[in-house]
Amino acid sequence: MQKCVFCKIVQNTAEARIVYRSESAVAFLPLNPATPGHTLVVPVDHFADFLSAPPHLVQDLAYDCHLVAHAILGTLEPEGMNLITSAGTAATQSIFHLHYHLVPRWESDRMRNFWPQGGAIDDLAQRRVQRSIQRELEYRTRTPVSARLKQQKVP
Repeated sequence: MQKCVFCKIVQNTAEARIVYRSESAVAFLPLNPATPGHTLVVPVDHFADFLSAPPHLVQDLAYDCHLVAHAILGTLEPEGMNLITSAGTAATQSIFHLHYHLVPRWESDRMRNFWPQGGAIDDLAQRRVQRSIQRELEYRTRTPVSARLKQQKVP
């Protein structure tokens, strides 16, 4: 079976402009960057997306993304930055090896505003979705969401 291109980059059997390597991740510049400094952060181990990766790896990748993002900030001084990942074809994932895009942003860049305008669903439907997600989180964590929300301090 042919390995994915990101696995080849991780194993140094495919060419890439690598900017960072740790025990858990490799960061490199993509072939077709959206903006100057656009960087991909991929785990060393192959997982299709962030939903299939173990929580400890997602945590390690967050650290790696944070570190690389600050190097981009210090080097290019962008006005903002997007951290993007996709899971599945409906979310526009095209390479099925978990990866995070760090995309430096400037007001005048070609990315523009990629979020749709207006609400996707009405307020009542939004409340139903909220309750459904809370119930699922209570099931997964065995802790009532209401108890967690009370513990959080509001600034």
